[in-house]
Amino acid sequence: MDAYISALVGLAGVAIGSLTSFATTWMTHRSQAKEKHWEVEVGKREKLFSDFIAEATRLYGDAVSHQKDDVSDLVLLYALVARMRLISTRPVVDAAEVAMERIVETYLTPNRSLSEMRDLAHSGAMNFLRDFGEACREELADLPT
Repeated sequence: MDAYISALVGLAGVAIGSLTSFATTWMTHRSQAKEKHWEVEVGKREKLFSDFIAEATRLYGDAVSHQKDDVSDLVLLYALVARMRLISTRPVVDAAEVAMERIVETYLTPNRSLSEMRDLAHSGAMNFLRDFGEACREELADLPT
């Protein structure tokens, strides 16, 4: 009888050890998969935000020196904002839309001379992406790690 109890206790120990090892491995794998998912998500958002900043800056520079009613140049910028609507928070999308409106308004104003652009830069009026950048930074900081 003591031999059976010893054998059962031994088997129970092996089963518990195996189950513990399996559970630890599974939890580690799951944690690594989540971490990898969020790394990819952060990278995707950083690329999207960077593309928006590059395009918005290019268009704003064009808008300051060119007055026109053609919106075909804004198509890529609108597409970037639409992509943001899919994955970004409301403050980021709102800030992107405000920046886009600023570019459209600038296209509708008369062309600016170099001295007028210098005055705009000194007054801070050309820093139209500040709120967008801050909203993006907050969103990226709030993502789970």
